[in-house]
Amino acid sequence: MRPRPSFFAHLHPPTIPAREARLRHTFGLGGISLFLFLTLCLTGALELFYYEPSLAGANASVQTLTFLVPFGGLVRGLHYWAAQLLVASAGLHLLRVMLTGSYKAPRRFNWLLGLGLLVGVLLLDFTGYALRWDTHIAWALLVGTNLLKTIPLAGPLLYGMVVGGPALGAASLLRLYAWHIFGLAVPVFILMAWHLFRVRRDGGIAHLAPAAGAQPAARLPREVLVRREALVALIAGAGLLALAALARPALGPAADFTALPDHPVAPWFFIWVQELLRLGEPLLWGVAVPAGLLGLLALLPYVLDRQPGGEGRWFGRQGRAAQWLALGLVLLLAGLTLRGVLR
Repeated sequence: MRPRPSFFAHLHPPTIPAREARLRHTFGLGGISLFLFLTLCLTGALELFYYEPSLAGANASVQTLTFLVPFGGLVRGLHYWAAQLLVASAGLHLLRVMLTGSYKAPRRFNWLLGLGLLVGVLLLDFTGYALRWDTHIAWALLVGTNLLKTIPLAGPLLYGMVVGGPALGAASLLRLYAWHIFGLAVPVFILMAWHLFRVRRDGGIAHLAPAAGAQPAARLPREVLVRREALVALIAGAGLLALAALARPALGPAADFTALPDHPVAPWFFIWVQELLRLGEPLLWGVAVPAGLLGLLALLPYVLDRQPGGEGRWFGRQGRAAQWLALGLVLLLAGLTLRGVLR
């Protein structure tokens, strides 16, 4: 008598296509992203015991956690590096989906959920970056909140919801704290659960349809995938632990918005927006262009590439539109980021 499947096995379809289950096909990016997000939840919960969301206490409490609390620096390092790596793994996962045609029906809605997750992860990382309230975040927070003002009609309302007053201050810090935990972390958790449910409901990972008259493709039991995911999680966890122990995240003195640093610096994942802002009108380059790129990605399976076939194949000829779009975005974002880093 076969043992009953575990809870983790039930999260997967009973069998999975052997070809698409190979690590060199997916690189484990979806599973790594989930692992990093769960690490963020755990380490973030531990940090809440020491963090104080006030002008006098925010930076000081992070300093205390980092240098005085036993293993506090390690917990903060795990949280910081998990957040940075999550941005990278989620972006690469999105790129993999584009290049393998895995956004097509019946997975179009899950593609939109994935885009929403990426936006949520970026905002979650940005608000967490701001909560340390040191000199490194001053320019980025000032520019980011002022961009909200430029949005027609809704701008002043959005600015007030985030800043909590006419200028950055105590109310802003408290609101960023609330947005980070309740306005972003909770919705991202719900979106991620929904995203995983849709993967399960849509038949698992996108895979090639067998040719007419051909033998069905080989399939593996889900227990094999669970074991592979556990191995990838162990390797990712060991790498994250080493990174947190060897590379402490930066932490400067408390921010002073009356004496800003000479050179504005955005967090690495928003350097490309910083470079766009140098081109001119903030509403156009800082809001409309990023929103337009996001809208273009959202329309991909509904307008730009409705041609069936090619799901699960790297660089399939049926997905040329997505591949050119992916290449263009990678070159644009990488070029702008490199320009900002070398400036």
